[in-house]
Parts: sequence; structure tokens; C-alpha cells
Amino acid sequence: MKIALILSGCGNRDGSELQETLSLMLAFDRRGWQVQCFAPQGKYQVVSHLDNSETEQRDIYVESARIARGNILPLEQYNPSQFDALALPGGMGAARNLSTYAFAGEQMVVRPDVEKAILSTHQLHKPILAMCIAPMVLAKVLGPMGVTLTLGQPCAASEVAQKLGAKHHCCQATEYCFDEQNLVYTTPAYMVGTHISEIFDGAENMVAALEKNC
Repeated sequence: MKIALILSGCGNRDGSELQETLSLMLAFDRRGWQVQCFAPQGKYQVVSHLDNSETEQRDIYVESARIARGNILPLEQYNPSQFDALALPGGMGAARNLSTYAFAGEQMVVRPDVEKAILSTHQLHKPILAMCIAPMVLAKVLGPMGVTLTLGQPCAASEVAQKLGAKHHCCQATEYCFDEQNLVYTTPAYMVGTHISEIFDGAENMVAALEKNC
């Protein structure tokens, strides 16, 4: 299996959540699957992880490269025909940098390059995985297809997801939701989780289900 991973920066408050991203990468690696990281290019507002203040601007692609240890490509180079699945870890970067959900709520938009990656993967009937708040991006793009996903328990995000056309399935942090029709796998991670062990178990269980179904 060859997996494409879309990153959104570095850090849970303004980019990709590190523990969620690494849990996904570890679950893939334990199976001997290849992972290629991608990220869009462009500036984003950095949020301090100490006091939540907004500081300088940084580049999404450059910061995402920190997680990927430099093994990263611009999202515009993503070709779904070269991969077996697409994955989006969580972190507020999904809501701030890949989309505008954090600022616009129900009126959110998704970056065109991110939307293209998701739609082109879906059109080839290839699996898409997402964690934590990242399913909101799928709700916007695949909501018209009636995608079923999880954001954990009923919350403001799940209400918006349903308004966008998605169906919401309640899950614990160690559980996952599988939409067989749309080939979408989601797990709530830190939307409901409180321990890193729960995050790793959720990612592992989700990836194990993908392995079983492929």
C-alpha cells in the first residue's frame, strides 16, 4: 500500500496535530506501507501553544516539512492514481489552513487544491481517512454525497457537518467510523480523547479496518 498524507502545518493549534499524525504514520509503517507527505503552499497565522496568542506568519509547506523530516511534496503534485489511499490527520490546521471552518463555520470553504485532492481520490473509488477535526473538511467536500463520518460525540462541529449534508456517527476516541459507500474512514482522536494511548489505538483500529477491507 502507498498512502498520501496531507499535512497542514506543525502543531495542534494551527497545523497538523503531531500525536495524531505520528499515530497514523506508525500504523502505516508497521504494515510496511509507504507514506508520502504532501502539503499546500502559502502563509498561515501561527498560534502560540503557550498562551494562544497569534504571532508571526509561516508557510504551511515549510512547517509541514518538519513533521515529514523533509520528505514532502507540494500538494499540487498529488496524483491519486499513484496512491492507494489518502489520509488527513487532525489539528486545527485542518480548520484554519486547509479550510476556513475555524473562522466561517457553516459558511466554510476548502482550499481548491485540497478539495481537488479529495474529489479526485473519491472519484477513483479510493479510501480516504481523516482524524479529529479533519472530517469537517470531508463534510464540506463530500457532504453532497451523503458521507458518513465521526467527530466523536454531538458537538458544534457535528451539527455543522450535518448541515453540510454529512451524516454523523458517534464514536469514542479508540473507535472509528467506516462509510462503505464512500470508502471514508474517520476516528475522533482528540475531539473526545484525553490520552495519547487512545489516539494511537484509534488510528491503529482505523488502519486495521482499511487493511481488512483492501
